[in-house]
Amino acid sequence: MATREPDLFIIAEHADLMKKLSAWDIAYHQNDAPVVDDATYDAAKKRALEIEEMYPSLARGGASESVGAAVSDKFKSFAHTVPMLSISDVFDEREVADWFEKLPTKDLFIELKVDGVSYEARYEHGVLVRGLTRGSGVAGEDITANLLTIPDIPKKLSGIFPDVIEVRGEVYMLRSDFIALNEIAAARGDKVFANPRNAAAGSLRQLDARVTASRRLSAFGYTYGELSERTWKTQSEYFDKLESWGFKTTRPWAHHAHTMDEIQGVYNEIMLKRADIPFDIDGLVIKVNDVGVQEKMGARANSPRWEVAYKFPAQRAVTKLRDITVQVGRTGVLTPVAELEPINIGGVVVSRATLHNADEIGRLDVRVGDMVTVQRAGDVIPQIVGVASRGENTVPYVFPDKCPVCGGAVVRESGAVAWRCVNSLSCPAQRIGELEHFVSRKGFDIDGLGTKQLELFVSRGWIETPADIFTLVAQHGDEIRRLDGFGDKSVDNLRKSIENARTVDLHRFLYAIGIPEIGEVTAKILARAFGSLSALRDAPAWKLKTIDGIGDVMADEIVSFFADEHNTRVIDALLAQITIRETVAKIAADTPVSGKKIVLTGTLSKYTRDEARDILERMGATVSGSVSAKTDIVLAGTDAGSKLQKATELGITIWDESDFEKVVSVSG
Repeated sequence: MATREPDLFIIAEHADLMKKLSAWDIAYHQNDAPVVDDATYDAAKKRALEIEEMYPSLARGGASESVGAAVSDKFKSFAHTVPMLSISDVFDEREVADWFEKLPTKDLFIELKVDGVSYEARYEHGVLVRGLTRGSGVAGEDITANLLTIPDIPKKLSGIFPDVIEVRGEVYMLRSDFIALNEIAAARGDKVFANPRNAAAGSLRQLDARVTASRRLSAFGYTYGELSERTWKTQSEYFDKLESWGFKTTRPWAHHAHTMDEIQGVYNEIMLKRADIPFDIDGLVIKVNDVGVQEKMGARANSPRWEVAYKFPAQRAVTKLRDITVQVGRTGVLTPVAELEPINIGGVVVSRATLHNADEIGRLDVRVGDMVTVQRAGDVIPQIVGVASRGENTVPYVFPDKCPVCGGAVVRESGAVAWRCVNSLSCPAQRIGELEHFVSRKGFDIDGLGTKQLELFVSRGWIETPADIFTLVAQHGDEIRRLDGFGDKSVDNLRKSIENARTVDLHRFLYAIGIPEIGEVTAKILARAFGSLSALRDAPAWKLKTIDGIGDVMADEIVSFFADEHNTRVIDALLAQITIRETVAKIAADTPVSGKKIVLTGTLSKYTRDEARDILERMGATVSGSVSAKTDIVLAGTDAGSKLQKATELGITIWDESDFEKVVSVSG
């Protein structure tokens, strides 16, 4: 039977879901700062998986193949010798039954799904030699020094153990330790953590292991990666081994099951005991007990077939909606927030909840004065899930048509749900984020202006727009020298860095000013196509859309950005301080890579990623960030991950560094 092909609407929906999931994964796994609750994430991923099941052509690189997020460049990274996969989620008895019926054995082992952060501890001859985070599932961040500070993770194994064993498990924080940590932070005036999971992740992923050691982290072991030999036949026996080596496990809450009734019985029992368990859990992990059967069943692209995570429902309560306020994020997105009559949900007093966006308010038809149902999905961000009863004399909520912070215009992008303030260069709510982007390495590359410095200078009124950066030292140098942490040398270094940035390439300028949808690659495309800022500012949308790589949304964003009077004033003030190199570099027209689409992945020994990209672009290639059927070549260095795997599956030409150097030498 012929494979069904998705229509444009399905393709667009799937692309939007994957864009959101990728951003949410980075926020959760890299930044330890979730931006949506578990229920929202789970619903989006479930829909993406449904689409991929109906249309397998969308599965490649989709939700069915993704695990976690790419490793942070703040840490060294190492490839997992055995991929560190995620676990497929199921949400009701029917989904569990569908999985259960397909199993070749009904001997199951049920564990708690601990709400912490995954780790891998590699032991050679019984000694802990390396610790990694899950990372992308293919490679993880090096947290060896941090794991060595956690008492529950032994530095040396006890008893009889394999010569090589990678123990995998979960680092978590007891609720009592979490409360104590937040009390100390609050007393110092420091930021408090939203929940124990965030606290554990933020504590584990510290560059200074002394910070990790100062937090009271706990850990369980539950599975393994590479090992030199296996002397256990079941998951239950592996727990015995872990405990004999010095690890803690969730054995006190573990169960065996052989039928659906037994599975559901364990689920109901743990649900009732959930509040009494001294750490957060968000479900059960149900595994085939026989390890030999596990190995025969194998895995999908991102999850084993022999286990599922049976998720608990979010905790809910009913309270009154007092008001709806609107927050403006650093990217200008307007997010409505429900102001609630404080209510205790699962031991936490909740007074605010997210409403996500204008569409969600309309879908729920939630109004100020209503009694609403609130849930703490995954114990992260409370959200309103419905109206319990309509309040008296309530009226439908009208979403603002102007930015509540700066009064600038509010627009809704085509095909998107979010409303956004277009006044990106001068809206106070966006200012710090935009300034960080402006001075970043790929923008104006100004050292000495990190987040703390920018926040300080903005709070004192010394920087309001990017143009103010170039008069900062001249106007406020003496005042800066008198601030804590500054002195003559630091101010002089800042002055030199700012002066060096007064002349900038056109593509860096376009990237730095923060045009929505325009990243580094697109900025270079625009710079090549127009050659000067004035030509680009005057370009109509139809002309922009004729450029390869510029779609309808991008073209409309560019035109809107340069048409906005706030942006015009800010750009003109900036141009009075800087010089833009408007001469487009000559691109070689006849090289082995002319017109080729190339993706870089992994680490090269003789070139940085930016150096290799610049060389390829001067040779006429287009360098992209993602692998697709349109990719011609993938240049892979060491520790190449999922991009290399995808390229191999698609049959794309793969170069190593020697291939790259040969082409460079031939091209002169």
